Amino acid sequence: MFRRLFYLIAAVGILQSASPVYASSHDFYAGKTIRFIVAFSPGGAFDAYTRTIARHFGKHVPGNPTVIVENMTGAGGFIHANYMYQRAKLDGLTIGNNIGGLFLQQIMGAKGIEFDGRKFGYLGVPQVPQSVCVLSKVSGINSVQQWFAAKEPLKLGGVGPGGNMSDIARTLKTALGLPIRVVDGYKGASDVRLAADSGELGGFCLTWDATKIMLRQPLQTGDYTVVLQAAPKKHPDLPNVPLAVEFAKTDEARQLLKYAVHDVTIIQYLYFLPPGSAKERLQTLRRAFLDTLKDPELLADATKANMGISPVPGEEIENIVNGLFKIDAMMIPKLKGMLVP
Repeated sequence: MFRRLFYLIAAVGILQSASPVYASSHDFYAGKTIRFIVAFSPGGAFDAYTRTIARHFGKHVPGNPTVIVENMTGAGGFIHANYMYQRAKLDGLTIGNNIGGLFLQQIMGAKGIEFDGRKFGYLGVPQVPQSVCVLSKVSGINSVQQWFAAKEPLKLGGVGPGGNMSDIARTLKTALGLPIRVVDGYKGASDVRLAADSGELGGFCLTWDATKIMLRQPLQTGDYTVVLQAAPKKHPDLPNVPLAVEFAKTDEARQLLKYAVHDVTIIQYLYFLPPGSAKERLQTLRRAFLDTLKDPELLADATKANMGISPVPGEEIENIVNGLFKIDAMMIPKLKGMLVP
């Protein structure tokens, strides 16, 4: 009898101690600081999106925490992704921002990867971008026809394998036969742009949103020209700029564009928690992320900065990432030969 009473009292005690944990989790963020860590350097689209989101994010999280932004650059996003997977605390206070192309690198078995893209906790993406290639006036090329006819490979800048600037350029070189020499090692889009300004590079491939943010005035003055769109269909802003797929002459070329460029576009600007983060905090931050992207004040800031906003929820991103790992096995060696130097 005594033993049964003891177990009953113990069970009640456990239930009573559990319920405040649930409540305190909801209020956990009061007085705390959330860190957004961006994988690329200040001045580029990743940093610009994150700083815009961070300005409004705290008011949509229960407890109204302080929000700060940091940058962790290097190895085309690998250093950041490895940190988020292995060393970031699982307390719901560290949010990563990195690029989805890294998961293709994982699928292809690239060296230096110490993460599994299927295990992050995704908050979502703020925008589904359109990729374009822009060339500087200094390059002497202002159309894709001139580019095909170039006698020397055009230098295009990138951060490294897994970054969209590098991957798009390598895909266009292989799939279309465009004369391209990819120069890796830059910390982010802003550094690539500076190199192109100086004539060190002929241009770069990037999302249209990022291009508008960085090159609003140079595009108007003709110092830079959009010569190609690396997307399944044309952007309304660029009706006269041809699509890369229009120059693909084989089924294999079209498949390379699909897997390496088109299919990873939707997961370009990824926001996520480290694997193993508490599910309740993941759900809280997912709601806050979407609410922030509907905030009229954020939308006004995005309009001023030429940022498109078309959010995709974390649950959908999770399904998309898992789907990438079901890619046709026959294509993996071809993609690896193309994207992994």
